[in-house]
Amino acid sequence: MSNCKIKPPSVTNLVEIQNLHFAYGDRPILTDLNMQFPRNKVVAVMGGSGSGKTTILRLIGGLIAPNAGQIRLLGEPIAQQNSPALYKQRRNMGMLFQHGALFTDLSVFENVAFPLREHTNMPESLLHDLVLLKLNAVGLRNAAQLKPSEISGGMARRVALARAVALDPQLIMYDEPFAGLDPISMGVTANLIRQLNDALGSTSILVSHDVHESFGIADYVYFLSQGSIVAQGTPAEMLASEHPYVQQFVNARADGPVPFHYPGNTLAQDLGIGARS
Repeated sequence: MSNCKIKPPSVTNLVEIQNLHFAYGDRPILTDLNMQFPRNKVVAVMGGSGSGKTTILRLIGGLIAPNAGQIRLLGEPIAQQNSPALYKQRRNMGMLFQHGALFTDLSVFENVAFPLREHTNMPESLLHDLVLLKLNAVGLRNAAQLKPSEISGGMARRVALARAVALDPQLIMYDEPFAGLDPISMGVTANLIRQLNDALGSTSILVSHDVHESFGIADYVYFLSQGSIVAQGTPAEMLASEHPYVQQFVNARADGPVPFHYPGNTLAQDLGIGARS
């Protein structure tokens, strides 16, 4: 583990991760991680499956705790799990879960109203108008009384986005927001992420595999491999990067630093070829 000291928080960064280590038992997931998420920016976290991207979101949200290192939100360390302090910090967070995770028994309106009912005591008339404003921002005000089963997957993702920003959070986290969407819905969702981030003056952390859409809206990109940052920079810098992992990922090459075959014995070894007399 790193012996680096924890640096004082920066006023320019909404979230800072310093010297972070995390493991599930004896299996390391993230190693000596240092990341900054500036205010009013969209930052993409990219990498192959199992590289630790979603784990970063879970750590920031306080669902799990690091083994070492520190995560700060607004200059304060993420509080202990299930503590009043953590619930207060989460008031500044919005989360768009993979595939939306809408409440299937609630209408579109009530899905967006849910965080407002849970965390505020605003009058019903004000809540009603605010929910309609959020739905209007994602183009679904006229779908307010429909159930999630009555709208398309792309529309459901937009409803989930409206719910994520219902409380005007300073931090919005997106876990694979483009997964399973058609090209038109991907473009709409990407534009909404950028527009809402700029309108709210928030910070967005975008975990995604989609290079085209992510590079189109991100201000900065981190590439993870095996729990460590292997490259970082602006989308333009990453497109021009000669790093083998970035080249393989950006160009969707089947083989490279991330091999096609799972590491282990060769086929010849398993078949005993060459060992037979």
